[in-house]
Amino acid sequence: MFDVIVIGGGHAGCEAALAAARIGAATLQLNLYLDNTALMPCNPSIGGAAKGHLVREISAMGGEQARAADASTLQARWLNTSKGAAVRALRAQCDPYVYAKYYTRVLRNTKNLYVHQDEAIELLVEKSRVCGVKTRIGSVYYAKAVVLCGGTYLRGRARIGDVTWESGPIGQNCARKLSLSLEASGLKMSRMRTDTTPRLKLDTIDTSELTPQVNSENEFFDVFSEYRDNAFAPLISEFKNELKFENYSCWYGKTTKETADIIKNELRSSPLNTEWVRVKAPRYCPSIEDKIIRFPDKESHPVFFEPISMHSREVYLQNFSTSLPYDVQVKMVKSLPGCKHAEIMRPGYGIEYDVIPPEQLKSTLETKAIGGLFSAGQVNCTSGYEEAAAQGLLAGINAALAALSRSDEEIVLERNEAYLGVLVDDLVTKGTDEPYRMLTSRCEHRLILRHDNAARRLSAKAYQVGLLEDDRYTFLQSKFAAEDFEIERLKTTRVRPTDELNSFLKSCGAPEVRDTIELADLLRRQGITYSRICELFPPERGKELSRSSALFVETEIRYSGYIERQERMAAKLANVDKINIPDEFYAELETIPLLSESRQKLMRFRPQTLGQASRISGVTPTDIQLLSVAINARNRRSLE
Repeated sequence: MFDVIVIGGGHAGCEAALAAARIGAATLQLNLYLDNTALMPCNPSIGGAAKGHLVREISAMGGEQARAADASTLQARWLNTSKGAAVRALRAQCDPYVYAKYYTRVLRNTKNLYVHQDEAIELLVEKSRVCGVKTRIGSVYYAKAVVLCGGTYLRGRARIGDVTWESGPIGQNCARKLSLSLEASGLKMSRMRTDTTPRLKLDTIDTSELTPQVNSENEFFDVFSEYRDNAFAPLISEFKNELKFENYSCWYGKTTKETADIIKNELRSSPLNTEWVRVKAPRYCPSIEDKIIRFPDKESHPVFFEPISMHSREVYLQNFSTSLPYDVQVKMVKSLPGCKHAEIMRPGYGIEYDVIPPEQLKSTLETKAIGGLFSAGQVNCTSGYEEAAAQGLLAGINAALAALSRSDEEIVLERNEAYLGVLVDDLVTKGTDEPYRMLTSRCEHRLILRHDNAARRLSAKAYQVGLLEDDRYTFLQSKFAAEDFEIERLKTTRVRPTDELNSFLKSCGAPEVRDTIELADLLRRQGITYSRICELFPPERGKELSRSSALFVETEIRYSGYIERQERMAAKLANVDKINIPDEFYAELETIPLLSESRQKLMRFRPQTLGQASRISGVTPTDIQLLSVAINARNRRSLE
């Protein structure tokens, strides 16, 4: 008997199991194959635009992915540095073996967590509520809550050309029976697919024909995690000693006309021309053949050559995923610069798998049809390690709270609180017919949901439910106080126009000043950075800020007007999300004069708040007003 059972050992499963156990729930993690814990079957990287924000939010709430990334980073780069602060993000190329080793060690040393290798084949349900699972070897485990993190394993089927077979990612076993049990329990299932790239042998690539890519500044290493405590410092040093990342390089190249011609001539053998095309693939991570079809006039497409590990000679071809026949893949690879003699170690392939259409979920990631069953990761129609881990964390938290009879403390993140809030809200209110990928453009409040302020937004919630330890929370409070003190210093310190000051401004390309001016106003000028301000007007000794805190202070001051405006807008919209729609209200929907499309969409998604209803495509503003009137009338009747 357990409090929580987590099915799956991928990124979602690891975060869910750790979160549940750390909150205090007796937790069982069932994994098909323990050696594939935290497997990176696709590109071994963490972060990027929007995805990096999710990793930072996971860290702010006490999750582990940020630390695993920091421990295994081979190369780190900041993206969108020429753009605004809202979209800047970190991306790290990670060693997948070290990344998985880190997670495995943490899992096996976490109190309240029992990790076991077995396949869950049946969900046990009584009176529409989950009560446990049955496994392939006949074991039965009971629990008050179950978190499903099936990834791409549920009835997985791989494909290369017209050859297809049952498989999980990169040749692993798939889970054949659990989907049938989920359907029998009342969940609707669907199918999705994704592709991955050929892996090349590094020694057979002529990298002199490619453009090398180097790290960002070394000072930006180890910045995914919000915390640097005494337990983590020696652990990360141990893993870093394995990496020798100073010898690591990636390279950049482009496809050629020959590449395009090969693909065009072989499209008849592509799975895209078969029934495979009816199963949706990721829009924002298309295969190379899909790119050639969609952009016929484009002369070339970028390809990144990324060695996956210091312990392997494999090179991952980013932006070159394919499910074309193997002999065609060989021709395609040899048409790339530097690849005349390149050897394929693993061919690219496509994989199709079962998913749960996410409109069947609540904002807590609990399924509506089965009480106590939570779902997270790619099984929820999402794409990416970061999206999976973030969902796993949220589902693990809420499953543990439910199992421990603390459902009144459940965490629901709003769109103005976190990228994770946007992700979940998009899934449960809009659904998706293709693997969902987190993008900064999906977030209307992105200026207040930045990489540098994730802990301010989310750490208090994690601390309140017991996921964040006292020492971490105390560290954050001290960090916040130092940042606030420095912001106040910059706002209240006025300086006179001196020759030294104007000479400094001239060196920064900023206009001279003639009157006294606040340091904060200086920082808002073009070309002036916080570090330059500190050269002339340094803080008190002992009050110096870390690089990450300095970035927060600079952003808060420079964009203060825009931030305040967006916060007001977010607060106004949040009021609508506070109006709950009881589940029993849907029995009265026929009595409200709504448009037929609105009624159909509302019955399909069954939103939990008026704000969620307003974001469903096809539900009009007029119908939202009618709903609001009906809900208010219903609430008044309940009080009489």
